Amino acid sequence: MAYIVDFATVSAQGLESSPVADALAGLRANEARYFKNKYDHVFTVEPADEAKQAVDWVSRILAEERDIVIASRPLEATAFQVENIRMAYVFYESGLSINVMYSIDDAKKRAVGFKLSDGMEVPAELDSFKFARQKSKLAGTIRGSYFVIKGEY
Repeated sequence: MAYIVDFATVSAQGLESSPVADALAGLRANEARYFKNKYDHVFTVEPADEAKQAVDWVSRILAEERDIVIASRPLEATAFQVENIRMAYVFYESGLSINVMYSIDDAKKRAVGFKLSDGMEVPAELDSFKFARQKSKLAGTIRGSYFVIKGEY
């Protein structure tokens, strides 16, 4: 069942099994606020098993671009389009959030972003990345990194 992420009242609904559920909920709310403010898009997620196409697309890009397989279980995912950008998000039990930003008409504007919830360790499969810190009222300290997508998906 789809869930509209409320960034005014942060809820860990759907993320309860994560050891950093509250921080991951804040991270998810932070993303919802960004898309509402920038694109007037309502950020809606589904359980990962119901959003298999989004999870599979993100997993395929990670595997083909960087030979990365995420060890943690996906809890929720979403895929949508804003303007000319195809977006996908997967929220993992470990507290990791991965997003794909895939510009439809500009191959130079395609990337995979990683965000780590406050309180989680860097997963072993991402230990080669450097993570920058950013403060968020909703999510505390977010650590983020990314890589540019070179292939066509």
